[in-house]
Amino acid sequence: MRQSGLRCQWGRGGRTAEGDAVVSGPAGVAIRTRLRVSSADASVLTETGMFLGSLASRDLETRSRQGPGHDAASWALRKRELTESSSARWAGSITKATHDQWALARRGQAAEMAWLRGEITRTEARPARPLGAKADKRAGTTRGCVTRSEWHAKSRRLRVLQDRLTALRADWAAGRVHVVRGGKRLARLRHHLDEAGLSRHAWQERWRTARMFLAADGESGKRCGNETIRVTGSGELSIRLPAGLAHLANSPHGRYVLDATVAFTHRAGEWRDRIVADRAVAYRIHHDVLRGRWYVTASWQRAVAPAVPLRAALARGVVAVDMNDDHLAAWRLDVHGNPVGAPRRFFYDLSGSAQHRDAQIRHALTRLLHHTRRTGVSSIAIEDLDFTDGSTRERHGRNKSFRRLISRFPTAKLKARLVLMAAEWNVGVVAVDPAYTSRWGAQHWRRPLTTATREVTRHDAAAVAIGRRALGHPIRRRTAPPPHDRRDRAGHRTVQAGPETRGREETRPRLPGPRTRSVPPGRGAKAGDQRAQHRSGHAAGPTSWRQDVLPPSLQEYG
Repeated sequence: MRQSGLRCQWGRGGRTAEGDAVVSGPAGVAIRTRLRVSSADASVLTETGMFLGSLASRDLETRSRQGPGHDAASWALRKRELTESSSARWAGSITKATHDQWALARRGQAAEMAWLRGEITRTEARPARPLGAKADKRAGTTRGCVTRSEWHAKSRRLRVLQDRLTALRADWAAGRVHVVRGGKRLARLRHHLDEAGLSRHAWQERWRTARMFLAADGESGKRCGNETIRVTGSGELSIRLPAGLAHLANSPHGRYVLDATVAFTHRAGEWRDRIVADRAVAYRIHHDVLRGRWYVTASWQRAVAPAVPLRAALARGVVAVDMNDDHLAAWRLDVHGNPVGAPRRFFYDLSGSAQHRDAQIRHALTRLLHHTRRTGVSSIAIEDLDFTDGSTRERHGRNKSFRRLISRFPTAKLKARLVLMAAEWNVGVVAVDPAYTSRWGAQHWRRPLTTATREVTRHDAAAVAIGRRALGHPIRRRTAPPPHDRRDRAGHRTVQAGPETRGREETRPRLPGPRTRSVPPGRGAKAGDQRAQHRSGHAAGPTSWRQDVLPPSLQEYG
């Protein structure tokens, strides 16, 4: 049973709100392998991909013109027009892909409008304040601009953001989307070839490859789960050519069989079980121009396993993780919220290319999951961080280094990858509110956990705070003492153990030194005068004392 989960738990201090249950893990699987094609196979794949890519570009243009008024009848009409040039299955894959691309662009427009509204709200607050005005947290006001030039720059930026929002709202109302098959970044690179170090021929090769279309959806009940791009159990790969390229077929029924064979290594058994049972498997063939390699990707859906109840996921404790710029600070906590063992740190390097950063994160999460399995814990607690709108100057001022830090911090990617990887390890993921975890963890847990042989960092203490919040315990080690008149009614002071724990009512060990926090031992104005604690018998000033030889009753006879 594979499942992972994401539970949000909000609250600060000792007050928390329990989540409903652990969310189920991913419902899709994708595997990829290299395809060692010959020159003849590469020529056929390139020509087929360019032909289908031209059909996909034309269909995307038609779909964009329809806008929100698209319905099932218009979809069927688009599919019939594409079927004449290709086939019914190719037409279905193309129309679905273009519709998904249009829907993705619409979601991007909605997200950009939400971001612009937030930026406008934050930006227009500062020019409205007097120059040099300070922020007032109680009144909810922000600080004003320092100089007149800063006020002018903020006003110009506010105008630019408002114009962008106006244009975006007009596109949203009209149903217009701005989509480029092949990617806007690669399209704009055409005008900066010298800066990118590319020739015109190299750019055209990349542009042509990015616009190819070689993807087919699976279909249950058909041979090997896909009638358009078919991969058999022996590794034979064949493609149903479109009607316009039927003359390239080397097999009956208009199919082209490649000389290269397919050999999946990751999840090969699960993939083989699906094709033997003729269950749907989708395939995508793409060309990496930079490496000069061809790849084939297989993907399918799987039944979602029932989610594990939250109580069962936290029954054996939790491994709490504090995410940082260069490492993951992890510490195991038992069910009572007490740290067990020593803290662990899993380092990674976020410099370099995107592929290098992704590999570093994947390696760190793999070591974290290995550590979780060794400890016998079935859940991991992380912070529900979101820095999507926290890297702007309006929120962090002129602190460019901190803004650059949170901009490159892969919170969303790290959390999503952890959920996906934990699903294969039968490990649940619990996301908690990140409010004050670092501050309260350092305040309540860093000093008590530091020993002569172990230095506890601020990040280790934050991991303890995250784990206690995930388990439903307050971050503070002990609650405040009850009032003096209700000492017997308030109950036990500790919150680290439940009523069923043996030994919870035992007396605490006597610590050397004074019981006050203000006066160290041996200090103060009356440190040497022990009689000062008894006010009735305390002398007004220092006096000398000498014991007599005889008792008072016999002194008169002496």
